[in-house]
Amino acid sequence: MSETPKFTVIDRRKMKADEEQESQQQTPPETKLPSTPPEPNAGPRLVVSEPKSEARRESASAPADVPDAAAPPLPPPPTAQESREQKLAYDASAQRLEDLVRAQNPAVGPQPPVSFENLVQQFYVSAMIQMGAGAQEGQRPRVDILGARTTIDLLGVLAEKTRGNLTEAEDNTLQTVLFEVRLAFLELTNMITLQSMQPPTPPQPQGKR
Repeated sequence: MSETPKFTVIDRRKMKADEEQESQQQTPPETKLPSTPPEPNAGPRLVVSEPKSEARRESASAPADVPDAAAPPLPPPPTAQESREQKLAYDASAQRLEDLVRAQNPAVGPQPPVSFENLVQQFYVSAMIQMGAGAQEGQRPRVDILGARTTIDLLGVLAEKTRGNLTEAEDNTLQTVLFEVRLAFLELTNMITLQSMQPPTPPQPQGKR
């Protein structure tokens, strides 16, 4: 079984500034090394590090007296100005996309703003599909019980982290959805448990002719 790789957060804003500074320096053609093209967008990104098995092989080949390097600190969060500028750019891009869709489909009206209920509904639909709902008639439902558990646990985290910060309607929606998906999960897991405990059906003897 392969081990899960680690993830390291890389600040692309700093990488972009370093690349711009290096591009201003004149390097002879015969000594210039090929550089990685800069990322098109600023901001932090996730980079998959090498698997633990590779890291162990490298550490085994390194001298024993060299201590392990400390984990690099996380990059600083974006400033308020950077967040505002990115939000404005995102809103403008989303508006251009909506205008394009409405130009090609005049019957489509403006999209309503996304609300907290939309977020809860998205989790609810995902959990129910993972538990086999929505299968077409005549087809066997495909159940991802572990994925459903993760989605339901995410709803629980959302309820815990937003406690005291929701309106009465938002809290009622969240608690109702969480109750429903947990109940469906219990019924499904009980069914799976009962099926696994049932002995196999013995073959029926054939009648004499």
